[in-house]
Amino acid sequence: MNKDQSNDIIELASSLRWKVGENYHDRLTEGIYSDAAIITQQVEQREGQKSNYTFDRKLDQILTSKTFGFPVMIFILSVILWITIQGANYPSGMLATLLLDTIYPLLKQGAAAISMPWWLDGFLIDGVYLALGWVIAVMLPPMAIFFPLFTLLEDFGYLPRVAFNMDNMFRKAGAHGKQALTMSMGWGCNAAGVVATRIIDSPRERLIAILTNNFSLCNGRWPTQILIATIFIGALVPAHFSGLLSTAAVIGIAMLGVAFMFLTSWLLSKTMLKGEVSTFALELPPYRPPRVWQTIYTSLIDRTLIVLWRAMVFAAPAGAVIWLISNIDIGDQSIANWTINFMDEFGLYVGLNGVILLAYIVAIPANEIVLPTILMLTVANLNMTGVGAGEGVMFELESSTATADILKAGGWTLLTGINLMLFSLLHNPCSTTIYTIYKETKSWKWTAVASILPVIMGFVVCFLVAQIYRIIVGG
Repeated sequence: MNKDQSNDIIELASSLRWKVGENYHDRLTEGIYSDAAIITQQVEQREGQKSNYTFDRKLDQILTSKTFGFPVMIFILSVILWITIQGANYPSGMLATLLLDTIYPLLKQGAAAISMPWWLDGFLIDGVYLALGWVIAVMLPPMAIFFPLFTLLEDFGYLPRVAFNMDNMFRKAGAHGKQALTMSMGWGCNAAGVVATRIIDSPRERLIAILTNNFSLCNGRWPTQILIATIFIGALVPAHFSGLLSTAAVIGIAMLGVAFMFLTSWLLSKTMLKGEVSTFALELPPYRPPRVWQTIYTSLIDRTLIVLWRAMVFAAPAGAVIWLISNIDIGDQSIANWTINFMDEFGLYVGLNGVILLAYIVAIPANEIVLPTILMLTVANLNMTGVGAGEGVMFELESSTATADILKAGGWTLLTGINLMLFSLLHNPCSTTIYTIYKETKSWKWTAVASILPVIMGFVVCFLVAQIYRIIVGG
């Protein structure tokens, strides 16, 4: 720095000094103490003096209290899930009617009109297109409802309170309090829940959240849980209590998933991911009116459509594989029937069957196509006529009674229904989630752990339940 530059700086400092005044330091100190006094008045409660509570503090007294915090949290999340499930029924039905009942027959007619070879027709339309149709119809409406609602809660400022409420429980499990948010996001979609773990700063605790997010019952598994609970659990009581018991069973499975998340987080923190729980310093933001339209737009673009696109990319080849194994014969049976018969003994041993195991193998890209695949494989394996549209063509029935008849014809019992609900909770993540886990961890090792660990737990739990059931009931 030369002499002229030094003189310029000195002149500038001198001019600024006179602009701020000689008592600048006094005014600054006075301002600090004034702000401190205002804050003190808002938070201090003296004996015999009524507290000067703000709206935020009054609301926090309820939402973060030991008495009301958890009941309110469970109520709000339950309402969101109920709105998601109930609200998705109508648009899902419309999409299913459009994609499966209208466009699908038109595609078949078009293929016949141009004399498309049967194998190409089946491969492209019965396989690839149907899988895409199922995924879009079942997956899109729940995500389009759940994610905006969840984001609105975040924008309002409530989700940090959820993390605050559950921090102590997650700390005891060796995890981070913010895992409560990623767990809740996983109820909409596990892939989105894995991405949401970015809010956790600690690499160890973020990895725990990633590995255990699959225990959140995602929207692709809710329809299976509800239908199986209706058929097998609801049938245990009189008809007027059936809905209540079925609902309780589904909620019980979801809560069991939370319990497994805590258990697995604790086990990982004591074994593969040992370490100290990081200090959780959370600044509770002020409540504010949610930005509704901005929230809806960003949640649909950033979460719903991106996740849906990934699911569609993986679902298309799955549909092709399902059609191929059902239509390629080895000897007098299809590959699907050979595989079912091969796995049936082990499946029955753990309270499932070969159809269920094969369905979960070929339907790994998307949980949404598990049930249509189970029905198709059951009909094909039993050589049932008059049901479905042919080999490798996935389908669902509008009547739960008709669905129950097919499943029971395939040898399903109450044990099969219970263990399917458990295995639906405790099985490998879908391929979209597996891909997302790899993208977030950059590790094949941890991706493999996240994929295999739930499967092992699922088989162990199903085996134990099967043995207990057979001891009590017999058979």
